[in-house]
Amino acid sequence: MPNFRALFIIFLFVSIAIPSLAQKPASSNGKKSGNPVFPGWYADPEGVIFGKKYWIYPTYSAPYEKQIFFDAFSSPDLVTWTKHSRILDSAAVKWAKKAMWAPAIVEKDGKYYLFFGANDIHDDKKEVGGIGVAVADNPAGPFRDYLGKPLVGQIHNGAQPIDQYAFKDKDGQYYLLYGGWGHCNIARLKDDFTGFLPFPDGTTFREITPKNYVEGPTMFVRNGKYYFMWSEGGWTGPNYSVAYAVSNSPFGPFERAGKILQQDPAVATGAGHHSVIQVPGKDEWYIVYHRRPLTKTDGNHRETCIDRLYFDEKGAIKPVKITVAGVDAQPLN
Repeated sequence: MPNFRALFIIFLFVSIAIPSLAQKPASSNGKKSGNPVFPGWYADPEGVIFGKKYWIYPTYSAPYEKQIFFDAFSSPDLVTWTKHSRILDSAAVKWAKKAMWAPAIVEKDGKYYLFFGANDIHDDKKEVGGIGVAVADNPAGPFRDYLGKPLVGQIHNGAQPIDQYAFKDKDGQYYLLYGGWGHCNIARLKDDFTGFLPFPDGTTFREITPKNYVEGPTMFVRNGKYYFMWSEGGWTGPNYSVAYAVSNSPFGPFERAGKILQQDPAVATGAGHHSVIQVPGKDEWYIVYHRRPLTKTDGNHRETCIDRLYFDEKGAIKPVKITVAGVDAQPLN
């Protein structure tokens, strides 16, 4: 005679577990993005919107000698992502040999300009490298070297030429923010991105380093205020994190307001090196960042994630809750 109690328990388990398993890959059912948002080891993500698609341009997270290309990812809704492989690699940039990282991208006059670091230079008198620019007619590439040499190939104000971010100000002027080794510079880009325009005082690279700055700068404007954000701690460690400051000018002064993104011992460690996306026409914001799974200790085992970014009534950024679920679908209209 069948054991009805055992059959009932099995039925109950199947009815609960199977739908749950079906919902795990949330990125395929249009409900939640899940974190990471796409598979593979990727870091330093640049999140942007071009037309009706979200784009993420990350570092391929691998040993420097293998870190010689960039992939990109696009999505109509933050949930379903398409991979665009090798949009740029070192074969197209003759002076870049290794350590291609932290891409930043802008669209201008129908062209897409990808700023990137390469070669991890430590002595600009003996090494060629720094920040380069590539250009394409499509956000998915293929990109080609724009200048044939680094845009920034020297060390100014103690800032290693890495971790670049291209910022468009309210008046249409583009700036390049960049810097490692605990120093951040801002420089005014020429209209064609072939070089820089000096500031009125004759300098080209102005230091705007806030307290505790390490690397990974980014900037955006909200309600007329300039939000400057950066990464703190060591990128291979669990305490990698993000802090911010607010000013009335892209040149500061920037007084550190506090830390807003960091590890959660229940979710992941090393949460940092991020970018910010605003949904056009809405006060709706997302933070795109990398983190390390709890089970991983290899410095290159980093994955790209997205969570919501919120502000309080005074405009301060609230601490970000890093999640496994990710964010709801947000199609662009």
